[in-house]
Amino acid sequence: MSSDSSEAKNPEGSSSGFLEYLRSFAQSLLGSVQNRFELLGTELQEEKFRLIQIFIWISAATFCGVMTLAFASFALVYLFWESARLPVLLGLTAFYAIGFTVILLKFRAYLARQPKPFASTIAELEKDRACIRPTN
Repeated sequence: MSSDSSEAKNPEGSSSGFLEYLRSFAQSLLGSVQNRFELLGTELQEEKFRLIQIFIWISAATFCGVMTLAFASFALVYLFWESARLPVLLGLTAFYAIGFTVILLKFRAYLARQPKPFASTIAELEKDRACIRPTN
C-alpha cells in the first residue's frame, strides 16, 4: 500500500511543480507586458510633447513671417506705386512662391529625418520575439 501512496503523491508533486512553473511563467509574461506598456506610454508622452513643441514653433514662425512679409510688401508697393506697381507685385508673388516651395521641401526633409514613433517599443518587442523563437 505504501507503493500506491507514493504513486499518488508523485503526480500531485509534479502537478504542483507544473502549476508553480505556470504561475512563474505567467508572472514573467505579465511583467514583460507591463514593462512594454509603460514604455509605450512614455513614448506616447514624448511624441505628444514633441508635436506640441513643433506646433508652437511653426505657429510663432508663421505669424512673424506673415506679418513681416505683409508689411514689407505694403511698403514696396507703396514705394513703387507710381512707377512700377505691376512688376513689384509680380516680383513679390514670385518671391513668395519660391519661398513657399523651399520651405515645403525643407520641412518634408525634416519630417523624413525624424525617428519613427514608438521605435523603442518596437525594438523591445523584436528582442522579446527573438528570445522566444526556437533556435535551429
